[in-house]
Formats: sequence, C-alpha cells, structure tokens
Amino acid sequence: MPFDLQRVPFSRYGSYMAFSHLAAEPGVEEGLYLRTVRGGVAHRILFRVEVLDGSTPVPVTEDASPTLLRLVSAKGAVEICMAEPKVIRVRGEGAGLRLTRQPMPTREGWVYDTITQAGEHRWSVNIRGAFRQYMLTSLQGTPSIDAPWDDLSNRYVQIDLLPTSQGTFECAIEEYRSSWEPRAYAEPFDACVQAVEREFAQWEAEQVGVPGELAEARRNAAYVNWSCVVAPEGVLRRPAMYMSKNWMDNVWSWDHCFNALALADKNPALAWDQFMVMFDAQDEFGALPDYVNDVESVWNFVKPPIHGWTLRRLLERSHAFDQEHLAKAYAPLCRWTNWWLHYRDTDGDGLPEYNHGNDSGWDNATVFAHGVPVEAPDLAAFLVYQMDVLADIAGQLDHAIDAEQWRRKADDLLGNLLTAFWREDHFVARHARSHEEIPSDSLILYLPLLLGKRLPADVIQHLVAGLKEPNAFLTNHGLATERLRSPYYQADGYWRGPIWAPSTMLLVDGLNAVGEVAFVQELSRRFCAMVDRSGMAENFDALTGEGLRDRAYSWTSSVFLILASKQPHG
Repeated sequence: MPFDLQRVPFSRYGSYMAFSHLAAEPGVEEGLYLRTVRGGVAHRILFRVEVLDGSTPVPVTEDASPTLLRLVSAKGAVEICMAEPKVIRVRGEGAGLRLTRQPMPTREGWVYDTITQAGEHRWSVNIRGAFRQYMLTSLQGTPSIDAPWDDLSNRYVQIDLLPTSQGTFECAIEEYRSSWEPRAYAEPFDACVQAVEREFAQWEAEQVGVPGELAEARRNAAYVNWSCVVAPEGVLRRPAMYMSKNWMDNVWSWDHCFNALALADKNPALAWDQFMVMFDAQDEFGALPDYVNDVESVWNFVKPPIHGWTLRRLLERSHAFDQEHLAKAYAPLCRWTNWWLHYRDTDGDGLPEYNHGNDSGWDNATVFAHGVPVEAPDLAAFLVYQMDVLADIAGQLDHAIDAEQWRRKADDLLGNLLTAFWREDHFVARHARSHEEIPSDSLILYLPLLLGKRLPADVIQHLVAGLKEPNAFLTNHGLATERLRSPYYQADGYWRGPIWAPSTMLLVDGLNAVGEVAFVQELSRRFCAMVDRSGMAENFDALTGEGLRDRAYSWTSSVFLILASKQPHG
C-alpha cells in the first residue's frame, strides 16, 4: 500500500515524529523533512532529509508504505523504519544520508539549538523549539558533522552519514526528553521492519470488515488511524488518536467521538480511551477544552455536546462496556451537560448558545455569518439527546430521582427547541437575546434529525424531503454542508459547501432512526466511494468528490470504516 508523502505522513502508532514531503514556502525548501507533532512548539521541522551520492544531494523516488520508507536514487537507496515510537532506524546501500537542521528562534527570540558529541559515533542534537533532544548513533559507516558555533548555538547542523567501502551505512535516531539511556540498537534492521509489520498487521486485522471493493481504502484508513495515535505524555493520560500528523495534530472535543466509535467493535479498550481522553481534561465548571495535545489544553472555544450520542452508540457497538464504564462516564457527562445549561444561556431563555462557530465544530457555517452568540437547533437537539442518555444511565445505576429529572429536562428542552426554531417546513437559527432569525442555507439546520422519532412526524417528513431534494444539498458524493444554490456556497469553503465525515455520520444516524434505510445505504455508498477514490481527506469538494485540506484525517478514516462496515458484502 504505497502512499504519497506530500499528503500522508510516514509515522507509526505512539510516535510524536513523522516524515513529510513539504512544499516550498518562505524559509522552507521543498523536500523531505522529519517533523515533530508535539504541542506548543514554535517550529515543527526537525531535520531536512536528503540522499547523498558522495557529498552531493541527489533526486530520489519516495516509496512509502505503513512500515517502511524507501528513498531510491540512481546510485542506491536509503531505508527508514520507525522501529519504536521514539526510535528511527536508517539503512543505506550505495548512497548516504544528510540531515540538516537550520535553527529557528524560540518565542523569546533566542536560538539555542546545539549538537554535542555524546560518545564514539554518537551525537546529541538539542532542539529547544521542539522541547526534545535527539540522539543520533552511527551504527555503520562514516559520519561527518558540520556545525559551526555562533555565540549561543550552532549556526546550523549538518550530519552526513556516508557508506563504508562496502557501500553501506546504518544509524539510529532516538528522541528523548532529559536523559538518554545507553543502548546498542542490536536488533538487525530487517528484524525491526518485521516487528513493525507484525504490529501493523495486528492493528489492520482488528478493523471492521468492509466489502471487497473497499479493501484498499480499509487499509488506508487503518494506516491513518494507527499512525495518528500518540503515546500518553504530559497532558495526555491515555493513548490518543490525533486528527492528523500533518497539521491538525491535536485531539478536538468532538473529533475524538468518531474515532472512539470506529474502534469499539474490535478494540474497545482503546475506544474507551478515545472517548474519555477529553473528560480527563474537564475543568471545575464542567467544560471540555476545545482541544488538547501533550503540552496544552486550549479553552477559547468548545465543541458540540455529541458525547451522549457517542456513548449510546459505543454501548450498542460493543458488549465490553459495563456498569463500571457507565459509572465512570455518568458524572463527567452530567457536568458537561449542566455546563451548557448554566454557562451558555446568557439570556436565560432555556436555549444554550454558541459564542462562535468554532463551538459548533462548523467553524464558518453560515448560521454564524451575521454575528454571535447564536442559538441553534442542533445544539438544543444534542442536549436533548444527551439528557435522554443520562436518564437511561441514571436508571441503570439506580439513580431513580436523577433519571426522572433528566427526562423532564429533556422533554422541556425538546418543546422549547420546536417552539423556538421550527418554521412550518424548516429549522432556523437565531441571534441570542434579540431572537432575530438568521438567514442561512447551512446543512447544520438539519442535524436535529439525530433525535429520530422524538421529533413530530411532520418535522421528520420535511427534513427528509429537504435532504433528498435534487440540487439542494444532495450530490453524487453525499451531502454538501451549504445548499448548492446558496450565495455563500464555495467549493473549498470549509463548512460552506464541502462534504465532511461528521455531518455525514450524524445525518446517516438520524435518517436511520426514522426508518430511511434505503437513503442511508445510498448516502453511505456515495461517501465510501468518494473516500475510496480521494483518500482520507479532511473534507471533500461536494461536486467533484476531490479531497481538500488535510489529506490524512483520522475522523474521515473512522467514519469511512463505520459506514463501509454496514455496506452489503458481496
């Protein structure tokens, strides 16, 4: 399964390092780079990676697979294996390798990058901007270091690993924080590759089954999700699946829900970690952060409360979750629900508000085009659903009074939702306080369908008809996020047109809940076919199906796996 390093990074489960082919931009030449995906860093590039003929960089063909990266030149090849989350093994035959580090100023304006010899054939590169150090050990070949000192740091670092007279070299690169434990890297390179192959094969085998024609896309999805996982460190107390190791290298507070669902069938322990990872960061008020990484939690925004829906779907997808899991989830989910009711209803009308489009997950959707805060029907619907789930869990945990209170709150909010937002044949959003309706053709207004038959029959009928209407939202590839004839529609307009995995998943679930089985199958088929052709992109052009933005996005992989697993198998 080869993949393009310009779109999909070469990494592995548990690692905070990745190889990517970057396009040219100010201060960066086009080429292959080793990068860090750690949080809070000023500059993600660690080293430029080049293959040498003698001392001259030469063009290469990049051949990337889940477990081995081969850089093939006219004279020889260099092979790279991420043997462990913090250890990279490199082998060359007929060619050498150059690692170049151009130090960047820290946020304080200082440059502190240094290289020091740490033993025979061993050098430590201290990269302040990455919060880590990197031990390079030459295992075979002739290393050459060029690193002139300039007052406080090395002006640059250039490490050439040149082959022996037999034409081969080997080295190891190991990431560490404060202290490096000596080791010999005695495992042969081929044994390292075989161990990673076994690890990935086990992961791939644990993915849900899909129809045969989607087998290659299943493998692509499996690799993206496997390689997006980082180890527990710092703020992260569990293994966490980042959205990507391209640019979206964090865990956002609704993305993690889809990844949890994709893992539930075959890997329930990791699925539970993905669900709970954001609740580990929950604050004293009950809020969840916008996103987390190993270094920081960011609180300027939140994300929509789809966690009750997620928990119910987790329970349906796996029997591994028991009363103990429910007890651990119940109190945090109560606090998260109450946070919306207590801290995001500034006009006291019983309808919580989004203070920014980012809070909804639909950052620039047109319901936010005319200012904030906004009262939106999707938010109320998510909370109704979540309170229904809390009522069910409270009943299972023998909290009868709590169960009744949650049921009453859910019923009250549902009534308020319909009164405030339903207009004969469609939902509207409105400005908080003034309650003026907001003109919008966004698909977000259809998300209350997630409530299924909790909605009146005529509401369901109109919502389904709106989704099926020709040349409205429905395209050959799925549901656009803005009506096609809207003046705001843009092919690459983020949430103003492109097809997204989460909107597809939520509406498929809602349609399924109201009995639209054939339509669900067709939407799922179109989405999966698009992903099969265009890859695991962050979003997709609604008319052409071409992938847009980040091209190795885990929630796309996860939704693909969920929807593909429900397609008819021939």
